Amino acid sequence: MKITDFLSPAHVLLDVRASDKGRLLHQLSTQAAAEVGLDAAEVSKQIAKREALGSTGVGNGVALPHARLKGLKSPFGLLARLHHGIDFEAIDDQPVDVVFLLLLPDAPSDPQLNALACAARALRGPEGLQRVRVAANRDALYRALADFGGA
Repeated sequence: MKITDFLSPAHVLLDVRASDKGRLLHQLSTQAAAEVGLDAAEVSKQIAKREALGSTGVGNGVALPHARLKGLKSPFGLLARLHHGIDFEAIDDQPVDVVFLLLLPDAPSDPQLNALACAARALRGPEGLQRVRVAANRDALYRALADFGGA
């Protein structure tokens, strides 16, 4: 699976503003729900439920919030580069400024597990992450991630 299988240029957001983790996750969940035709409250609830198990802030300013949802046919990604980093209770205690929200179908399968691993890989390396942080526009940001996500 490639990152371009579940992320499109239209689902890349620049300079997202949020005062805290809860508001950011609600905002991104609502937008993702609208894109995939699911109930926004349910998506938000499932993202929050997963986050309650432990922060999805994976370090280096990156978070990968995700949830499994009934009624979803295939993985869906939404990438947000924040205007300012926010506290995300990340494993390294650093603020998060790059968030990849991933919605997965309820029934687990190998390709869906690969979607989460693919997003993590694309945002793990310093070179790819730096390209994501300095991209001048939505297309450049998408391309930066796609280049390191097996496009």
